[in-house]
Amino acid sequence: MFSGALNLPWWGDLLALLVLVQITIAAVTVYLHRCQAHRALDLHPVVSHFFRFWLWLTTGMITKEWAAIHRKHHAKCETEDDPHSPRILGINRVLFTGVVLYVQESHKPQTMERYGHGTPEDWMERNVYTPLNKWGILLLAALDIWLFGLIPGALIYGIQVGWIPFWAAGVINGLGHYWGYRNFQTEDDSTNMSPWAFWIGGEELHNNHHAYPTSAKFSIRWYEFDIGWMYIRALQAMGLAKVRKTAPRVKLDPSKIEVDAATLQAVIAHRFDVMKHYAKSMKATSHLEIERMRAKGHDYAPLKGIRKWLHRDQATVPAEQRARIAAVLETSPALKASWTMRDDLRRIWERSTLSSEQLVQQLRDWCDRAEQSGVGPLADFSRRLRCYA
Repeated sequence: MFSGALNLPWWGDLLALLVLVQITIAAVTVYLHRCQAHRALDLHPVVSHFFRFWLWLTTGMITKEWAAIHRKHHAKCETEDDPHSPRILGINRVLFTGVVLYVQESHKPQTMERYGHGTPEDWMERNVYTPLNKWGILLLAALDIWLFGLIPGALIYGIQVGWIPFWAAGVINGLGHYWGYRNFQTEDDSTNMSPWAFWIGGEELHNNHHAYPTSAKFSIRWYEFDIGWMYIRALQAMGLAKVRKTAPRVKLDPSKIEVDAATLQAVIAHRFDVMKHYAKSMKATSHLEIERMRAKGHDYAPLKGIRKWLHRDQATVPAEQRARIAAVLETSPALKASWTMRDDLRRIWERSTLSSEQLVQQLRDWCDRAEQSGVGPLADFSRRLRCYA
């Protein structure tokens, strides 16, 4: 019952399990996510087909379904149409029944038609991987029991089959939009759960991914580690992968004071980094306002109560909180200026019908207004904005 064809000691079975689930995770993050869903890299046909076979064997997932559901998540993020948004559905439902939400969405033909383009449609996909997608995991059960023995094989099989539904469909889609830190002020709730992303193939750096979804590399900061990127670099070194795109690096030129087309282009490219620093400036402004109110003996409790909402888009703030924010802003001209000018700044890169010259002029006008506002943190932010290169 404990001896299979490999006849490994207990620690050998454990090591084999870790290797096997890492291969599955690599197949999901490198092939399904970065290659198929976002086209961030190209894989050699041999590598792509190995990953397709491995996913058929260990998960039963179909490439077209996975790519379509994930693309829809990005397109409809944090809305009623998002297949798995904790903001809409609640964290417990996404965390513990994420695989159910995945299956429900996979049965919607309109999702497959709208978002499933460009995925494999060869003979193997049409005749094996899609119609016989449940046969692979049955074959896996027999292989695990044969290789590791009845009891160890059954345990290894259970963990292999349950790993992706829990960690990917549950933890990434759930906690990845609920808990962690944020490098970028994206328009969704995405978070980085850990700067050292090796347990789930680098997917832990979820906020970085939502900021730059077409980047093959998820790590951004110097202290972050993306094991999925390590796999890609290894494949690249062997000529088996070609990276198409990575996240652009923020470049600041302190000598640059004139807003021009290059400034506009850099600000748009790094808009999530821009909004992150804007959130910091608003936090500094609220701190100064609290100190001002305290010095004058005024009640600053209402301001403290709304601070966590100040960095959020107005559309995502609950109605009752918006009323509280409006009341507090009427007592603080500095915060009101920062609150309203944030939307003015965002509208610059949302106005796609304007010419580049018009947008540059609007950005210049915005910086001039910010620096003449009398709000120290806002003026400092504007001077930094001019340095984007």
